[in-house]
Amino acid sequence: MQKVQQHAEREILAPISLCDSKGNLNPAAIGFSRKPLIDSNLSGHFMRKKKWNYWCVYGEDILFSATIRHIDYATICCVYFLDYETQRFFEKTVTIPLGQRVHMPNQVLETVKFSNNEMSVQLLHMQNETHMAVTISNFDGDLLHADLHIEHPEGDDSLNVVIPWNRQLFQHTAKHHTLPTRGFVKIGDKRYLFNPEESYAILDYGRGVWPRTASWHWAMASQRVGHKRIALNFGGKWTDGTGMTENAVFVNGKMSKISEDVIFTHDETDFMKPWHIKSKFSQDVNLTFTPFFKRESKLNARLVKSNVYQMVGYYNGVVYLQDGSRLAITQLLGSIEDHNAKW
Repeated sequence: MQKVQQHAEREILAPISLCDSKGNLNPAAIGFSRKPLIDSNLSGHFMRKKKWNYWCVYGEDILFSATIRHIDYATICCVYFLDYETQRFFEKTVTIPLGQRVHMPNQVLETVKFSNNEMSVQLLHMQNETHMAVTISNFDGDLLHADLHIEHPEGDDSLNVVIPWNRQLFQHTAKHHTLPTRGFVKIGDKRYLFNPEESYAILDYGRGVWPRTASWHWAMASQRVGHKRIALNFGGKWTDGTGMTENAVFVNGKMSKISEDVIFTHDETDFMKPWHIKSKFSQDVNLTFTPFFKRESKLNARLVKSNVYQMVGYYNGVVYLQDGSRLAITQLLGSIEDHNAKW
């Protein structure tokens, strides 16, 4: 089957700066790369810059996530976990006004740290590995301690893309998938082990200048299926009409970039009903997502309002890769989200 695309996206092959000397978008940075080549040298844009490092780890027994976000006027740190079988779920968020103590680096793979008397999140990057250490003294009444070693395989591709709304509003997003993870998460007396053959982490790195209100869909999965590591990454709403997408499929670390927009369809009155993701013009992407758990996160502060509905469930369907080959997706564990923010 011949691959159909709405257009070709520019591939970046050499290191480049995201911004020019005035802090506006460097037009030469618009595109995508398979390695983290883009330097997020944000400056200016008082109170409008958004920076985050979101990690999600799919273990055999639990999903574990840690995020450090800096949105210029606040630092927001969030840790949550889900036990697939019992559906025990808990989420803890700490918000610090201004948040000047937290340094968010310009490069995708660099160390990020946050610590106060409620929560410590250390994301230490060195020698192709991220060491995630999280400690929370009161996590649903228990002590939480996570010690995870996340491998970044040298030969793997990653999705690094610059989304241009205009010269003053833009986003550099990096999605790094199927990162083998070993270690443990301990909550109270319960200890969950992570085996790198079956446990995979996803990094969602974001640096950009955003409009006051924003909405997006994000679909992702990173799992082993037989002898293959398979990952999906699809985005909607926020990239529509920009000429760039965050759509890609990974097989054993090799990325097949999808330049066509995708359409997310779901019942906004019942997020637990099946979702559908289809490519806008072709038949290249046709996926159904069936949730088994709903996470709802709402933040209503003075300057920030955020509603997140994140479903955990399974993908089924088909995706055609860049070379025209057909990739069948069967019961692939992942998540999907609907996010509306005023920030």
